[in-house]
Amino acid sequence: MNRLELTGLTTHPAQVWGGIRLVPLVRERPVEGLRLHEELYAEHGHGVVDLGPRAHYTSVIPHGFVADWSGGGEQSAAYGTQLGGADGRAPRTARLQRHRHHRMAKRRPGDRLRFLPLHLALEGYLSLHFGGPSTAWEEWSRQALRDGLSPRAEDAYLGWSVRGLGDALRVFEIHPGQCGVMVYAADALAAAFAVPHPEDYRLLHPSLVEDLYGELIHQHALYGAPVAEFAARIPDGPGPVSLAGLRAAARRQEREWAGAHDTLFAGELLDASYAFDRVYRMGGFTLWRFLPPFRPGGEGQHIGETITDHKGRVAYLKTFRLSEAQVRRGHLLHRLAAAHWRIAGAAEALGTTEEEVVRRIRAAGFEALLRDRGRSFPGRTSR
Repeated sequence: MNRLELTGLTTHPAQVWGGIRLVPLVRERPVEGLRLHEELYAEHGHGVVDLGPRAHYTSVIPHGFVADWSGGGEQSAAYGTQLGGADGRAPRTARLQRHRHHRMAKRRPGDRLRFLPLHLALEGYLSLHFGGPSTAWEEWSRQALRDGLSPRAEDAYLGWSVRGLGDALRVFEIHPGQCGVMVYAADALAAAFAVPHPEDYRLLHPSLVEDLYGELIHQHALYGAPVAEFAARIPDGPGPVSLAGLRAAARRQEREWAGAHDTLFAGELLDASYAFDRVYRMGGFTLWRFLPPFRPGGEGQHIGETITDHKGRVAYLKTFRLSEAQVRRGHLLHRLAAAHWRIAGAAEALGTTEEEVVRRIRAAGFEALLRDRGRSFPGRTSR
């Protein structure tokens, strides 16, 4: 498995609000046997996740998702997160008094798994070659050999601060059967989100403004011009006009839009190859997180997490677009690790000089790893 397969999800015409473009993803049939629920954390404050001995991740963690593969259907409540209302119905969520989490993904009683959406993927990026130099080459500081890349930090923006996103999510109606959305800012793909069931999407749709978005998306939304709206034009021609003919022409336009979107707009996400890391197996489903190939200077690259069924089809998906600087950092770390952290070997692989590799290490924010000690560079993974 090295690609994302969105079989069963159909692209519908875009909804545009200023510089924000929302592309609905609709399922003809829900994914059977899996449901997602949300749990909110008190005050939407900073959370800490214990990753293991001496390692933890800190960030703003407003909510978690609970995957339920018990087969209980719509009446199945995420354990410990939903309470009956006065009318006998279950409200969307109940607020939990919890700030510290054990693991990014943790089994709950019954066939349920709590995981932290997006943070699962971001921690995978932050922990990329986290151990640092494996050999005591003379270029590396004692701190690098003792602590590796601890701590590592990256900046991101909450959806509330992405101009126009909250309004777009509030204004547009949710399609019948909608199970996901692709979010664009100035027609740069910001995020893809998909869930197994339309009712899950209806409840989780507002959570998109609590997600994290990269710097490029924040800048595009702030400074970008309004994008072109989807417009279907039916050409004039001879012959009688009938309702059936107009309906067929409209559907043809929808198919053309879907084909253009999937090949042009979303190509950077769907055509790329990824390195998948299995997080948890849930009956016939598997939770993965994935990393891109980290090729600088190309199209946008995304990290994310997904739940797939036994055929590899996506039941759940959430992605985060990396900035070009983040892609360069990932590329540099890959090259250093492949050269066993020997700067001379990395310089040879990169086709440059050792001095240039040192400059790139400093520019990437990893100067504290070098013997001439410098500075190290909100999610943060540390130990």
